[in-house]
Amino acid sequence: MKILLKNGKIFDYETKLQEIKDLLIEDDKIVKIDDNIKENADTIIDCTGLFIIPGMIDMHCHLREPGFEHKETIETGSKSAIAGGFTTICPMPNTKPTPDSAIILQEITQKVREVAVCNVLPYSSVTKGEKGEELVNFEEMKKAGAIAFSDDGMPVNNSRIMREAIIKANMLGTFVASHCEEKSVSAGAINAGEVAEKLQVQGVLPEAEEIMAAREIVISETNNVRAHICHVSTKTSINMIRDAKKRGVKVTCETCPHYFTFTVNEVLKSGTNAKMNPPLREEKDRQAVIEGLKDGTIDCIITDHAPHSEDEKNVELSKAPNGIIGFETALSAEIMNLIDTGYISYLDLVKLTSYNPAKILGIDKGIIKEGKTADITIFNPNEEYIYSKGKIVSKSKNSPFIDHKLKGKVKYTIVNGKIMYKDAK
Repeated sequence: MKILLKNGKIFDYETKLQEIKDLLIEDDKIVKIDDNIKENADTIIDCTGLFIIPGMIDMHCHLREPGFEHKETIETGSKSAIAGGFTTICPMPNTKPTPDSAIILQEITQKVREVAVCNVLPYSSVTKGEKGEELVNFEEMKKAGAIAFSDDGMPVNNSRIMREAIIKANMLGTFVASHCEEKSVSAGAINAGEVAEKLQVQGVLPEAEEIMAAREIVISETNNVRAHICHVSTKTSINMIRDAKKRGVKVTCETCPHYFTFTVNEVLKSGTNAKMNPPLREEKDRQAVIEGLKDGTIDCIITDHAPHSEDEKNVELSKAPNGIIGFETALSAEIMNLIDTGYISYLDLVKLTSYNPAKILGIDKGIIKEGKTADITIFNPNEEYIYSKGKIVSKSKNSPFIDHKLKGKVKYTIVNGKIMYKDAK
């Protein structure tokens, strides 16, 4: 099976390619990148005016299966992912049951093989039942297919346990992704400040994230091990990570499109569809996230895709669950808020959405090069569209982007050499 992509502008961070070229795929591999390839192919796609990048990798999302299939499933979540241009996604373990044993993880990976339409690489939990008390068997879970370890959604409060977990993961050549939340100061619905006061809800103190981020930096530096900090959202967290990196500390981190798109003021417009954890912050924090992406302090952009049913979100702010869906809006948010504003280039975008995530995860992806697996995202950077609820592929519809005019439309998503998504328009 051969697919020929004609006249698309290819962006690859590793080779620094950013030119209009043809690209030939045979079976699951990229076999040729050149000018005017004249080879017979089963499928020829005219990519004139389109951009071609390595398949986007979301190393932090939630698919809800097993246990919460009314929100999302592995099948519906992976379909939403390819609609957003993602070829590889890594679901977090806050499911029911928790993947804290090889048997449960293998059941999940078996379901992935049966129904997923993209690469799905699940996390193992760090502790049994995500209770923060007893470590899982790291060797067993890695052997069973865990891409890495996290108790995302629940912080590991016990520092001794977290230290041991980070060191164990490093010994296995992987890492712990830390949900940084100091519970003693994290109670609340949205970011502490004027909006919380106006809405008369308890505010989440930014220190909740920052105290835990500082702890992970200390563990990383003192023991000379890798630590990965999830969804950074505050100026102080970013400053600490920047300073640590300058000292050579092996710390990496991620952020989400909503943290460089919105501030806490979005809650006044979108209500519970703008409620997540960590919460949307102030403008100074939004600008700090952008600066962190510009200067390399923040290593990658993830979605933290967190589906919830409309009934679950249709309650008062203080009682609504945290999280928004994000697969289908990520690329547009990046183009509109980072590229069009001149903060980063398309090569930078590839680094943040494909190249760096692949490096952190330790997988041979994120590169467009002859001989590499054909995981490819093709999009029109200039196409505008209305993100309407009726067009959402995800099973859940909890998004602050609904009814917004967005720019940047995924046209094709190719996974392992197969066209898994084609825009209907």
